[in-house]
Amino acid sequence: MATLLRERTAAAVPLAADPALWRRINRRTWLLLAAGALWLLGFAFLHGTATLSLPAAELTDLHRILNHFNAWIADNRDGNPVFVYLLTPLRSAVGWVAGFFMAIFAASPSGQLIPVMGWLGTVAVLTWIAFAVGNVRVALLTAAVFTFFGFQGLFVDAAYTFALVVTAVLLTLVAGIPLGVLAGISNRVQKVLTPVLDFMQTMPTFVYLAPLALIFLIGPASAVIATVIYAAPPVIRLTAHGIRSIPENTREASDSLGTTGWQRLRTLQLPMARRTIVMGINQSTMAALSMVTIAALIAAPGLGQVVVVALQSLDVGTAVNSGLAIVLMAIVLDRVTTAASQRAEPGAAKSRRLSGRTRLIVLGATLVLALGVVQLSRTILWAAVFPQNLNIGPAIGDGVNAASGWLQANLYFLTHSFREAVTVGILNPFQSLLTDTPFYLLSAVIILVAYAIGHWKLAAVTALSLAVIISLGLWNDAMVTLASTLLATIMVMLLGIVFGVAMGRSSRLDQAMRPMLDAGQTMPAFVYLVPFLGLFGATRFTAIVAAIIYAAPVAIKIIADGVAGISPTVVEAAVSSGSTPWQVISKVQLPMARKTLALAANQGLMYVLAMVVIGALVGAGGLGYDVVAGFVQSSVFGKGLAAGLAIVFLGILLDRITQAAAATPVRRQVPVRKQVASKI
Repeated sequence: MATLLRERTAAAVPLAADPALWRRINRRTWLLLAAGALWLLGFAFLHGTATLSLPAAELTDLHRILNHFNAWIADNRDGNPVFVYLLTPLRSAVGWVAGFFMAIFAASPSGQLIPVMGWLGTVAVLTWIAFAVGNVRVALLTAAVFTFFGFQGLFVDAAYTFALVVTAVLLTLVAGIPLGVLAGISNRVQKVLTPVLDFMQTMPTFVYLAPLALIFLIGPASAVIATVIYAAPPVIRLTAHGIRSIPENTREASDSLGTTGWQRLRTLQLPMARRTIVMGINQSTMAALSMVTIAALIAAPGLGQVVVVALQSLDVGTAVNSGLAIVLMAIVLDRVTTAASQRAEPGAAKSRRLSGRTRLIVLGATLVLALGVVQLSRTILWAAVFPQNLNIGPAIGDGVNAASGWLQANLYFLTHSFREAVTVGILNPFQSLLTDTPFYLLSAVIILVAYAIGHWKLAAVTALSLAVIISLGLWNDAMVTLASTLLATIMVMLLGIVFGVAMGRSSRLDQAMRPMLDAGQTMPAFVYLVPFLGLFGATRFTAIVAAIIYAAPVAIKIIADGVAGISPTVVEAAVSSGSTPWQVISKVQLPMARKTLALAANQGLMYVLAMVVIGALVGAGGLGYDVVAGFVQSSVFGKGLAAGLAIVFLGILLDRITQAAAATPVRRQVPVRKQVASKI
């Protein structure tokens, strides 16, 4: 038995016996230690010099050039051929589509007070659509949630948000699915699209807004265009993945029958990839809702606008009320699209209670009923405009404000003490370590770390990214953002390891926590700021805590999947050798899941970076503050645009380094294998 376990363990954990591999790992370790020592020694003797600190009101020559460029575009928008024949017509077309849906569900921004469909008609139509693509449960959920928007006093704002999401998703599907199909059937197209999609998904959501506001002005059209850019990658990737995942023998059987490429696509590839494509639609829809709410910064109407105004005025009650509405809309969109993907599964029709002619009859009858309700909402005032006497939104806001005031008054000692302890004891020293180190020394340290992890190619990309950040004149602000991002990522990884390992080791705990993590990932980033604003006030600590909670679900799920995916044979061998649970975790599971941990750090870091930037609305500072200031003050537009570019290159730098770390060999596999085998 011991021999059998020893053989299984050896097969499950590959032996990394290459001496060159060990030398490479040792060299990497020494380089990282040297980088840390160089940083600390340089800070000790040179801190406070060459920090490239720029006062908040001061602009560089580049910022002034960008300001002049903004003014030039404003002066030449009506006469430049690129705007006259391309950009302005595109903006008008997108704006017309958005205005069409807003006029149907809410009201036209041009001054129309009553929409084409009243609130009751809108609820009826959306309920019928949810039933048609999903099932009865999601239809009832849709009806309840959209009716509750009326009780919140937010039905018009919710309708605006929903209209923009519908517009963005439709345009995303029109462009994304054909591109995904081409990427699925053509290796050349996939090679061209992959780096473009990587770049689009690496950029934080904030960064889309400044250049699009410059080109397309502010308003619904710019919001929709930004949302399409942000929401397109998931559906493109999943469509291509669904087509490429079709078994090769199935494709060969189709080719043997003499089918053409178009026939194979239409009769085989698209039908078999249908469920994956619908999953892509689900992901793009959730991304669209998240981006539409953030696009309130460029005057997109809807729930996001209410949240932004409430955050700026520190009105916690209104922010919570509108944030709740955003969460509920996210849940509805997620459940409806998930139900649609389940309906798209092969053989799903067999499990339905209604199918074939009966289902068509039911759909037809309910459609007639919905159209009747629409007509009612167009003729009776109470069905057209939600009755104001049923509005409980102010009561919700007052109750939340009262609760927030009570918490701040009675828990002030705890919340204030905890906030100040973390800020003064951890955040300020670490931020000073980054901001007070000479820029050339810190740049050299970061490049050395990149070389240690990924060698010359990664070092070159890192050096280029740092050079761009320095040339943009925002080095100090970038280091402020980097400090908050790294500290939040460390906490995210601690939470990810604790809960991820527990979930990976216990299927029961995994089943209990998955719904909560899924719900956490469906909530737009704005929503996370609201509760912590009530607890800790408008500080950068609030933004960091919100970023931790926002990014933790993705890290926890990745680590849980990595731990659960470790071969049970290895774990059984360790347990049978007398290892304690802690030894199994620390000596077997975590070392073997090292690549998964690096991947979780990569994804958690990118989520944190996006959220810390959004946290500028509650006092986070750094590059996020520069971007927000550029939206509201034309005199610093150039600085805001430069800050957006700095965020892009900071994100590229962090993304490439953590991706390289995820691809590095696992050093501890050999000691673990030997230790487990020797104990057996």
